Amino acid sequence: MHFDLDKILISKILFCMENQDANFVFDTQEGNIIDTLKNDNDCKTIFDDTERFLTLPGWDANDGYRLMEKFTSELKNPVTRQELSAALNSKKGVFRAFKNVLEQYPETEKQWFNFKENKMKNEIIVWYNSYREEWGLKPIGTEPEDTSSLILEDFIFKKSNGEYCFTAETAEGEFAGSINAELKEDTLHICNLKVNAEYQGMGLGKTLLLKLLEKADTCKFDVTIDLPSELDFFSRSLLLEEFKPCMQRFIRKKN
Repeated sequence: MHFDLDKILISKILFCMENQDANFVFDTQEGNIIDTLKNDNDCKTIFDDTERFLTLPGWDANDGYRLMEKFTSELKNPVTRQELSAALNSKKGVFRAFKNVLEQYPETEKQWFNFKENKMKNEIIVWYNSYREEWGLKPIGTEPEDTSSLILEDFIFKKSNGEYCFTAETAEGEFAGSINAELKEDTLHICNLKVNAEYQGMGLGKTLLLKLLEKADTCKFDVTIDLPSELDFFSRSLLLEEFKPCMQRFIRKKN
């Protein structure tokens, strides 16, 4: 009999992978993880059964560094991305420098921990599925988890001054972002959508937009927004919410 991996076992394996001071194997019959270095010589001979006892996936400092590089390259927030890139290019104390930057941005730090955990869990599942294929068993799923909603749960959304104004605050009460709109006849015009630099790239702007659209849909209002060219990346979120471009504004600045 071979044990299926559940969340508890995967978490235990993940923890052991990062322990460089031990040599762990997974007992596929008992569902246990064993440190072979803590067993006496008489017991160590049983670990030669490589079908029953599987060596855990390798994980070292190089793997950790590559994961930090991948996280940084995919980070949407330009401020934290630049600072993390600088930390990764440090000649000494790269891991400490990376950690120090993240401590300045708690929400990004949560993104990192979720990113790292999900990537390592997928590594474990791929590793175990390679054995399940040999055993003639079906593979276990490797569907990625969506952590964006978990991060957004840490924000508090409030209706602020005005009927069509919403703000987002951190759990500590710090301002994170806002959206303001003015009503003219039967049309809501979004005149301001702001997200503080340290919270950009987390979907906060889109969530604020959806809060306003819920209000607009209830009142059956049209909604317009002027999108500055530097925020063109946000047009994808607008198109997904059935916005359509209706005009282009050009400007010629004086010399």
